[in-house]
Amino acid sequence: MAKTATRPAFRCDECGLEVGKWVGRCPECQAWGTIAELGARSGVTVTAGPVSAPARPIGDVPAQGASHRPTGIAELDRVLGGGLVPGSVVLLAGEPGVGKSTLLVTAAARVAQSGRRCLVVTGEESAAQVRLRAGRIDAMADELYLAAETDLAALLGHVDAVSPEVLVVDSVQTINTTSVDGTSGGVAQVREVAAVLTRVAKERGISTVLVGHVTKEGSIAGPRVLEHLVDVVLHFEGDRHSRLRLVRTVKNRYGPADEVGCFDLTDSGIVGLPDPSGLFLSRLSDPVPGTCVTVAMEGRRALVTEVQALVAKTSLPAPRRSVSGLDAARVAMTLAVVERRGGHKLHEMDVYAATVGGVRLIEPAADLAVALAVASAAKNQALPGDLVAIGEVSLSGEIRPVGGLAARLQEAARLGFRRALVPTGTSTQVDNMRLIDVTDLRAALLVLNDSVSTPRPSNVVPLEVVR
Repeated sequence: MAKTATRPAFRCDECGLEVGKWVGRCPECQAWGTIAELGARSGVTVTAGPVSAPARPIGDVPAQGASHRPTGIAELDRVLGGGLVPGSVVLLAGEPGVGKSTLLVTAAARVAQSGRRCLVVTGEESAAQVRLRAGRIDAMADELYLAAETDLAALLGHVDAVSPEVLVVDSVQTINTTSVDGTSGGVAQVREVAAVLTRVAKERGISTVLVGHVTKEGSIAGPRVLEHLVDVVLHFEGDRHSRLRLVRTVKNRYGPADEVGCFDLTDSGIVGLPDPSGLFLSRLSDPVPGTCVTVAMEGRRALVTEVQALVAKTSLPAPRRSVSGLDAARVAMTLAVVERRGGHKLHEMDVYAATVGGVRLIEPAADLAVALAVASAAKNQALPGDLVAIGEVSLSGEIRPVGGLAARLQEAARLGFRRALVPTGTSTQVDNMRLIDVTDLRAALLVLNDSVSTPRPSNVVPLEVVR
């Protein structure tokens, strides 16, 4: 007898995979505890019903409703594409203690000071705690309203009473509703809360900002549908041992999705850094062995960054390789190329490589700077102070071109650097900068024989004095 096909009875809340039986781990996305039972399928046919508004030619649809309204924080407006759009939903995710609440309270106060009413609903702190923080960072305004709630119905009641233009919910994982089973922060609760808040934002034209938690892997906690429901997804990044904070755009329906905003987290609040170039350089004016400057691209923004390396002889059978702010796999590959193609013996040396200022470099354009910094440390000879190195190092030792080279060179020239090691075939010309084409790593290492009397440009401002 022919076997009857089993209809899927369970579905993954993360990726939507349907399976015939319950399993603890999704076989598609490898997420744990996301398989849930499907409801009964009634097979009812959906018929046409009334429409909310008739369809119109696209040219007759007004675009004023999707215009950006500034928040008062230039760096935040940069990543949002110009500001908050009425009816939009923004998801801001980040690790605990990185400064999400501080940034949003500051932004809400700036919006309220411009005459637009804002409502901040906190589910993680009491109203008194948020009030103390707002007073410390000077984020007070008459049109800024504050409520501490964890129930979705109570939150909607505050929205009805206040009628805000901007709503901040901190955080979406702390809000729960009795209409859905499950604990607060669970998959079903987060999905329902986000769906209701999104619907209210669209119906009433409220600019809504949701704060989201992240997992230990760095991804946004909750179902993946949460990122599809919202219009803008922002990631708040930063090392808790550094004052530098980066807000990175992951998704944006109203603007570019590759922007990065830079902030300085101080005792008196969070301050935008409109010109962050030079913050990731050491304060030493004279060249030091083991340092090399490169230019990284964070979204559309070019950042001049310094790479440092230290090479020390070891008695251990397995030399140590330690990195900070760099991709460990790429650094290990670059060290192998430096030893095999560059002629520097590193198999008996401990190698330490790091960036300055807490920035993280993961793009291949930093390979050449890492290689030169390691070679400079191994040879104990400093590179010229007015030199930057940009290029990807292949396993054959070839220096390969990278994207955004014109913007990188222009930013380096603006800060006073006068020489640049670039891959062969570069057609970009920059005023007051000499471009040195290099085909392979051996040709690039010849710069170590250059004069070291050239000081580093003096118009680079360290982070400690930027305000």
